[in-house]
Amino acid sequence: MSASAELWLLMLGCAGATYLWRGLGVLLSGRLEPRSALFEWISCVAYALVAGLIARIIVVPSGLLAQTGMMERLLACAVAYAAYRLSRGNMFIGLLGGVLFFAGIIYLRGAIH
Repeated sequence: MSASAELWLLMLGCAGATYLWRGLGVLLSGRLEPRSALFEWISCVAYALVAGLIARIIVVPSGLLAQTGMMERLLACAVAYAAYRLSRGNMFIGLLGGVLFFAGIIYLRGAIH
């Protein structure tokens, strides 16, 4: 089998798997209770995974982020949280505030060093 045929087969397999789960979701959506204990558990697990990922990025960064200081990362998180709270829970404003603050710190650090 050629490389091109293998790529097409892989792409079709990925699309099939994606649309299979989407189709099952559409078929089962009317029968599921979103306020059930199962969905609350799934929600808690999802939040825990996101929190763990964020903690790992802050405490043990990799790549270019590893070249930044812990204090810079923690300050950016604090600014993001403050922007989130001050904007009455607007996630976009919180994220934008943290990213812009972090980018500003990195820029100033580069200009100073």
